Amino acid sequence: MKVYVYFMGKPRDKHANGIAAEYLKRSSRYAKCEMRQVRPERFDPIARHAGAWVVGLDPAGNVLDSGGFTSLVRQMEEEARDLVFLIGGHDGLPEQWRKAAGGLLSLSAMTFPHELARAILAEQIYRAFTGLRGHPYPR
Repeated sequence: MKVYVYFMGKPRDKHANGIAAEYLKRSSRYAKCEMRQVRPERFDPIARHAGAWVVGLDPAGNVLDSGGFTSLVRQMEEEARDLVFLIGGHDGLPEQWRKAAGGLLSLSAMTFPHELARAILAEQIYRAFTGLRGHPYPR
């Protein structure tokens, strides 16, 4: 299993970027993790990751608690599928990404800058992996 976090927009806040990078680095103990900035006009995550479960982050998406998110990660591990997370820019996800995603996930009813959304998502990825491995972090 591999985890990909793709985001639009320039990463400006070095502190939030550092938090996201640190949690994905920790998650790399359990699965290959990659995070990078993309431009929708030059990148098609659906075509690039055929067979992966693609999740778009969107305020109108499904709300999961940490346990539900861990269940999603567990299911993808059991199915040996990669997980691809898409974070939109200031206008949200491009419509073609929204339509093609296997699911939409809301981190909150509130709107966050993409740097903060990445940090929250990366922490939840780490929390899910540690919970599945019996690590004491999530307690």
